[in-house]
Amino acid sequence: MNEAKFNIAILIDGDNAQAKLIKELIEEVSKYGKATIRRIYGDWTTPHMNSWKETINQHSINPIQKFSYTAGKNSTDSAMIIDAMDILHSNSVDGFCIVSSDSDYTGLAKRIREQGLFVMGIGRKTTPIAFVNSCEIFTFSENLQLEEVVEEEAPKEQSRSKPTRKERPKKVETAGQFPKVNMNIIDKAFDISINEDEEANISKLGLTLRKIDPSFDPRTYGFKTLTQLLASLRKYEIVRNEVNGSNHPRLKLK
Repeated sequence: MNEAKFNIAILIDGDNAQAKLIKELIEEVSKYGKATIRRIYGDWTTPHMNSWKETINQHSINPIQKFSYTAGKNSTDSAMIIDAMDILHSNSVDGFCIVSSDSDYTGLAKRIREQGLFVMGIGRKTTPIAFVNSCEIFTFSENLQLEEVVEEEAPKEQSRSKPTRKERPKKVETAGQFPKVNMNIIDKAFDISINEDEEANISKLGLTLRKIDPSFDPRTYGFKTLTQLLASLRKYEIVRNEVNGSNHPRLKLK
């Protein structure tokens, strides 16, 4: 998925996404491939879509007009699903990113996966679990906002004295109260990823965590990377593993 030729279609439900996070959204998708198709759906005649008008040109997003034929309802979801099927059968992309918190896209995500293509979702933490688990990867939009907080706090962190090796990584205090790490999922992923030396490669562990829970994200718990999250756990410790001059850290029980 990290290859330059891995093309992803971003389909945005304008009624269920946040315009202020569009830059962070595209950067998130870019971790997995190149966003070659970028479309946003909505009724552009309504004031609700005004927040998008200043950003879509800046980020090369193609607006798709869909009128509301019935009061209180819109045709955005059906239009996105139809377009997704057209793109799917055109064989022009290797994966999709569905940006919405609406459970109506659960079937679409399942259909894309059945075709053997990569599918990720981006939506709020209130997104129904059925849609979340239908994706290979699901990123909560609140975690994209956390990225902004981390960047803003960076200069303050750098001004402090350097932590000792024994000091555990700290969470970003300004980001609010974070939930406790679900140790059950960590332990299960570790058991699956462990090798003969009773160590688990952290990159492999990360993939396993996503397979168990598509929404697993260290940012949910206040850590920028998985390695930082794992280093904070008392039950485990990080082991350096250099290969050809590069560090590929592993995790093991204390």
